[in-house]
Amino acid sequence: MNETSRLTIGSATVSVANPWLFFGVTFLITWSFWLSAIVLGVSFSSAAGLVLLLTGLVGPGIAGIGFVYIVYDDRGRSDFWSRITQVRRIGSRWFLILLLLPLAVTTVAAVVDLLLGGPGATWGEGVQEFGGNPLAILPALFFASLPPILEELGWRGYALDRLQLNWSALNASVILGAVWAVWHLPLFFIEGTFQREMIGFGTLGFWLFMIGTVALSVAFTWVYNHTSRSTLGIILLHGWVNFVSETIEVADVIYYSHWVLLAVLLTAIWGARTLTNAEEVPRPPLPLDR
Repeated sequence: MNETSRLTIGSATVSVANPWLFFGVTFLITWSFWLSAIVLGVSFSSAAGLVLLLTGLVGPGIAGIGFVYIVYDDRGRSDFWSRITQVRRIGSRWFLILLLLPLAVTTVAAVVDLLLGGPGATWGEGVQEFGGNPLAILPALFFASLPPILEELGWRGYALDRLQLNWSALNASVILGAVWAVWHLPLFFIEGTFQREMIGFGTLGFWLFMIGTVALSVAFTWVYNHTSRSTLGIILLHGWVNFVSETIEVADVIYYSHWVLLAVLLTAIWGARTLTNAEEVPRPPLPLDR
């Protein structure tokens, strides 16, 4: 089977390489476990809840790897793994950008919040309690490590390339960002999750989270297209964004607004077509019989 193969679903026939098929499989895997947690009424803080949460997290990665092996030939499969392991794709300049970008957005947002009469930046709970309980930092370390790896093997490791074959970099980013945001929905109904306990469904924070996720997707594509499609670079950036937001807190309205502003600036400077200075987006090695 390759990307020219087609599946019949009901009365419709779709290519196995259609990114929406990947999205459907990803949601099926993830939501099966997360919706089970909701139905069973288990909390993220319980052993059963933790297992269901973590098992659901593998959805994008498992689906991404699966579709890579279905859609691509040996060249495409080798390319997939090299984008995860090759540090040289990132380069020292872009590694520095990965390091500074979340810090810059958070710092500027904190300064703006101060100027508007807010508290600016405050230390997250894990940092505040670290002196008396070093284990308090574990949640921040968790969100900075495992979720980015499990998610990005699918979101940027597979889906973004497929979207950019037919859409501009900006449109592909917005589509992927919207799907990525909706994918989180069950977490707003599971006890003990950050989304339920700290944000809440339907609140202003909820809508800021959804919009901010789309804006993050644009920034991630900007980095991805500038680093020879480095999945490793996006895993590092995703993890660092999570860690900084967990340890340095700024009011949601100000924080997410600055990610949106960054997405607008990146598009204005580099252009919606590729989010780079290049005329074409970087593409995966497609099967020779395409």
